[in-house]
Amino acid sequence: MGLGALAEKTVAELYPEMVKWRRHLHQHPELSFLEKETSSWIAEKLREFGCEIRTGVGGHGIVAVIKGGLPGPVIALRADIDALPIQDEKECEYASKTPGIMHACGHDGHTATLLAIARFYNENRDKLSGERRLIFQPAEEVTPGGAIEMVRAGALDGVDVVYGVHLWTPLPYGSASSKPGAFMSAADEFVIDIEGKGGHGGLPHNAVDSIIVGSALVQGLQSIVSRNVNPLHPAVLTIGSFQAGTTNNIIAEKCQLKGTVRSFDETTRFMIHYRLETFVRHTCDMYGAKHSYHMRVGYPPVVNDDKEAARFFAVAPTLFGETGTLEAEAITVAEDFSYYLLEKPGCFMFVGAGNPDCGAVYSHHHPKFDFDERAMKKSAALLIGMAEHYASEHAE
Repeated sequence: MGLGALAEKTVAELYPEMVKWRRHLHQHPELSFLEKETSSWIAEKLREFGCEIRTGVGGHGIVAVIKGGLPGPVIALRADIDALPIQDEKECEYASKTPGIMHACGHDGHTATLLAIARFYNENRDKLSGERRLIFQPAEEVTPGGAIEMVRAGALDGVDVVYGVHLWTPLPYGSASSKPGAFMSAADEFVIDIEGKGGHGGLPHNAVDSIIVGSALVQGLQSIVSRNVNPLHPAVLTIGSFQAGTTNNIIAEKCQLKGTVRSFDETTRFMIHYRLETFVRHTCDMYGAKHSYHMRVGYPPVVNDDKEAARFFAVAPTLFGETGTLEAEAITVAEDFSYYLLEKPGCFMFVGAGNPDCGAVYSHHHPKFDFDERAMKKSAALLIGMAEHYASEHAE
């Protein structure tokens, strides 16, 4: 029996352990860049399995290396390990025990999935062609993120291809999706501080009203996407916060706007940055207001390799069926898996984890977020299937 066929059977046998691992992690979440205990726990499990590991990679990251008994390619598989600053509102036995912190995005499931894959590969080294490099990455949720530091620390050195999965509750359990090319957007954040001249609400001619300036920016900035971006290149510019003023009869001297930009290609992305800064400067100058502007550049877009996306559409139907294998639409959510895809060919995939029957109906980052744990079996089988399909094509 080949590894691909063996994987589904073995992963099914490991499923009770996967649930146990996931629930332990769910009860003991840690925030981005602070995953010390999570990392130690993962390392302990990997050592129990007999894996060769590197710890402290790019922070609290871990790289497990499993070398096969047969020649072949080096294939990387990645899971993220961090949680979010959200109070867990679920009523279940495995709810977070840490006030104000929970796994509200499925990273606990990603980690449990990759642990099962580590155990599977380590127990089948003699049948393994090449090397499997398992990346347990910290700090996906907060920029600058953990992926870029793991890349800098050599996590992908010598790797031929890289794959990652996200458990995704908007998709029902039993389905999976991906797409070639741009899949997930870049996400950048900006802050605009405006300083006018305060004054009496009845004497506006003696003041520079920062609220008027801010309002002009809220309206005018929308023209960047509608009139400067090619309509065939998706982009979003949103003002999410407008803070100014204290009472009804005082002209506000200061105003602050916060917003986000989402885009799918670097040309559009940085054109928007340039136009935004230019528009802010000219608008404030026109009203006679001072300003400061700061753009925080976030993750690049997730761009799947065309050939590796085609591999997904060859492998996934064997696990999800033809009707359960879907071509995803591009989504304006960011993921720092993008940094791995800037370095190596690969594919990022969604595995359906939504199920009303087990309460998995809430969106990611919701206080009641949960997922159908059976999706972890599907994720493990998909990642192993992708790796073994690639290995069979690139055997030495």
